[in-house]
Amino acid sequence: MRYIIAFILLLASFKATSQTEINYQKPPVFPECESKPFEDIQECFRFQLHSFIFENFKIPEVVSSENYKGDVKILFEVDIEGKFQIIFVDGAYEELKDETKRVFSELPTITPAMYDGKPTYVQYSTKINIPLLKPSEISLKEEAVVSKKKKQKDENLNAVLSNEIDSINASLKPYDKREYSSQLNIPFTHTYYARFDANMNAIGTNSHTAAKPFLYDDVAPYYDFKAEKEGLSKNAESWLGRKLWDEHLVQVQGKDYWFTVDPILDLQAGSDSEGGSTYNNTRGVFIQAGLGKRLNFTTSFYESQGRFAQYFNQYAESLKAFGPDPAIIPGRGIAKRFKDDAYDYPVAEAYLSYTPAKFLNIQFGHGKNFIGDGYRSLFQSDVASPSPFLKTNLKFWKIKYTSTWMALKDVRPEVVEDGAFLTKYMANHYLSWNISKRLNLGFFESVIWTNSNDRGFDVNYLNPLIFLRAIEFSTGQDAGNAVLGLSAKYKWNNKVNLYGQFIVDEFSLSDVKGGNQSWKNKFGFQLGAKYYNAFNVDGLLLQAEYNQVRPYTYSHNTIVLNYGHNNQSMAHLWGNNFRELVLIGRYNYKRWFADAKLIIGERGFDFRDGTDNFYYGGDIYGTENDRPADTGIEIGQGNNTSVFHGELMAGYIINPVSNLKVFTNINYRNFDPTAETAFVNRTNTTWISFGVRTDLFNWYNDF
Repeated sequence: MRYIIAFILLLASFKATSQTEINYQKPPVFPECESKPFEDIQECFRFQLHSFIFENFKIPEVVSSENYKGDVKILFEVDIEGKFQIIFVDGAYEELKDETKRVFSELPTITPAMYDGKPTYVQYSTKINIPLLKPSEISLKEEAVVSKKKKQKDENLNAVLSNEIDSINASLKPYDKREYSSQLNIPFTHTYYARFDANMNAIGTNSHTAAKPFLYDDVAPYYDFKAEKEGLSKNAESWLGRKLWDEHLVQVQGKDYWFTVDPILDLQAGSDSEGGSTYNNTRGVFIQAGLGKRLNFTTSFYESQGRFAQYFNQYAESLKAFGPDPAIIPGRGIAKRFKDDAYDYPVAEAYLSYTPAKFLNIQFGHGKNFIGDGYRSLFQSDVASPSPFLKTNLKFWKIKYTSTWMALKDVRPEVVEDGAFLTKYMANHYLSWNISKRLNLGFFESVIWTNSNDRGFDVNYLNPLIFLRAIEFSTGQDAGNAVLGLSAKYKWNNKVNLYGQFIVDEFSLSDVKGGNQSWKNKFGFQLGAKYYNAFNVDGLLLQAEYNQVRPYTYSHNTIVLNYGHNNQSMAHLWGNNFRELVLIGRYNYKRWFADAKLIIGERGFDFRDGTDNFYYGGDIYGTENDRPADTGIEIGQGNNTSVFHGELMAGYIINPVSNLKVFTNINYRNFDPTAETAFVNRTNTTWISFGVRTDLFNWYNDF
């Protein structure tokens, strides 16, 4: 905190003029200044403040005895009642700090600053010179220095630069929540998106809701973020109260720029019925900024240590990459060993967002993307680790066209070359078309390719307006793996909408017509419904969703051309060879929230027990050439496993602008395979945790 405050101090000059009438129609007023002209009130405030300090400040004995010369730096505010409050004080001696606090506590209550005719708080930075100087002496000293500088060209240049800094400070404005009308992404969490999902899906809106995360600018016509934050505001008066409950820790706005800085926390403690205590300790920083009207950027970086429920730990270790590191934390990244039974997993995400024209947004960064209206996606999901991406969103008429290019990693030992992970590439196109006021159709295509023949990033796939399947054929049978998809959404009314996805990984008409359940019938589908403000309860969202994907979908006969990254699926969390029913309830009331989720599913895994080593199509990283048969392929084949997952979460939003919340979470999971193997264990887990979290991305525990 000390260093953050010091950073704030750098943003203001060290004299009591950090805010001017540009920011506040009238600054705070001492009684002695009430008769002064408006333009002299600020200088009068400074003079009265320093006069009071000079008359009341007592130099501590230890400071005098050591003949100390320096200053005390102070950040303070005059609140809406006209009282002086010290925010931060820094000096070479604790005695100087204590004396500064004493003097400021004795300052009289004055008339507060006024903005739009209403009392408001104002912050200042200043310094106390040691030894003390009378205010008149300060002025004379400053005038003498300026006079001397005018005689010297280089010092005159310094004076000009000093004035430039002053002008920058003077141009600062009260922060007016610029991010809510910017081209920044709204951090994608299912819980928060539920707050405005109904608004986006009203009949007749020309919104496009599949490609996520959304831009604030896209959602702003349908949902008032400023009104939401103001409605949740506690209107705290103290600096600490505002930063805790209502504001960004740092928020700065000038004429053509703005930025905010917030801490990231994810501090959890809990218990797992199978493995004992669990915890997570994440600290980080989240920065958002805008430069001009067209360029925005954000960055976040995390340092984390954690130990999770036993089934979660086992899954993380099953994703292990080549090398000494023991695990990949699902959705996060490669983890090092921490102590004996926990993990250390740093993560960094960032992107630039540039909008050269109203209809086009371009993003380049390192993060995640999602395509779909459901809880799951069969096209592109956010369950894997962050990856580098380039994305364009083109929006015109009733169409939105999203193109995404990504660099993915295959981290398995069998594909590592010279100790380096193998890089592969993915290009996705998604066209969303609002056919009518109620009906939306979406068309999806994707291709994955690798650096075969040293071709690197194949420019054939760089064109955003092209049919990728044709390019796959033209570059060779095993040069890429193409996937096609179709989505639909129908707004039954303003409370209910229906949605679905259909994905096909390989299409052989003769095999489909043959009806013998060929392994080449690689497809999956999703059907879902959402009920907004269910049963006339404002803020209650109910959702039901069914997903199923046939064996071998997303896999490929070429070992690296699967639909995965960092040993995780780029689509549905379960990969392939499954069916599941998802039931979700979400409720938001002011700062309170509650989520409930129930998942019932069936999955098919390999045995790999030395006797049965066939690939049954339940792992996208499997090799299709090892399949047990060409026909008679069914969902759940192999080591058939039933899955039951229930989850309850409830909490309270501490700070709406940073999405900092306190919560309690209860997970119950029953995982029941036909046979226990080295890769699939029978487990029955209850995992209870509680904590405080800055909610910026989705955590998925339901694998």
